[in-house]
Amino acid sequence: MPDDLGRFLTAGPRVGLRPFSPDDAEEFTARARESRELHRPWLFPPCTPEAYAGYAGALVGDPARAGFLVCEHTEGDRIAGFVNINNIVRGAFRSGALGYGAFAHAAGRGLLTEALGLLLAYAFGPLELHRLEANIQPGNTASRALVRRAGFRLEGFSPAMLFIDGAWRDHERWAITGCDRDTRQTAIRCSSN
Repeated sequence: MPDDLGRFLTAGPRVGLRPFSPDDAEEFTARARESRELHRPWLFPPCTPEAYAGYAGALVGDPARAGFLVCEHTEGDRIAGFVNINNIVRGAFRSGALGYGAFAHAAGRGLLTEALGLLLAYAFGPLELHRLEANIQPGNTASRALVRRAGFRLEGFSPAMLFIDGAWRDHERWAITGCDRDTRQTAIRCSSN
């Protein structure tokens, strides 16, 4: 791993996570346009600089959200995808909703699997969350496989849960808690809560 990874919030062998910035608009939107076929009908990331500015600005400026670019530090820091935690609730719930996407050039290479592992460590560590939920349309087999690899469990089915691409779509609810991921020491802490 290169020694100059300080620009990332957290990094693994191939990818690092860093916050969105206005300077990323051109690369992000170009990758989103290149990935339309991969993303549809599940995902609609911003494809114009104006849409990106609103999207990234909301992630950066809202304490109920945390958004990160997945960058390949082994490939000149090119943007491979993104991972977001939305609807962060503090207090007794300490939960958030997970969103993510890989761009076409990075799909199927394990980069998002590595990024999701980094995000979970950050969410259950410094962010002090207890639970993350991923809501996935049943036909999105790649997304279901990703969260399964990360240790999420299927908790239920919600008909007509989210309005996507002009219609209310059914979703499966997948979730993971810090207790699911951590060692025996954390399991003791979780059982005492």
